[in-house]
Amino acid sequence: MIGAVILIGSIAGIAAYAWLLYAFAMIVLQATAFLAVAAVLVILAWIGWTMATTPPLEPIDFETPATTGSEEAAEKPAGEGETDKPKTRS
Repeated sequence: MIGAVILIGSIAGIAAYAWLLYAFAMIVLQATAFLAVAAVLVILAWIGWTMATTPPLEPIDFETPATTGSEEAAEKPAGEGETDKPKTRS
């Protein structure tokens, strides 16, 4: 349902723009050019604002690699870290 509304609205918008372009060519072209340039500049301003207000990331330390659980287990000698569990017979 919503897709049909979007489709019909888009076609109606194209028709209205075409009629306005035919009836008032100069003002419609000026308004279109202004809105296109303004939209690009607003997006650039938003990107600039985001870059200016976002704090910088922490620097990455490449000298000491981070270890994960699997790497820690691989570095331990055999038997280290294991607890003595009594063996049960079944």
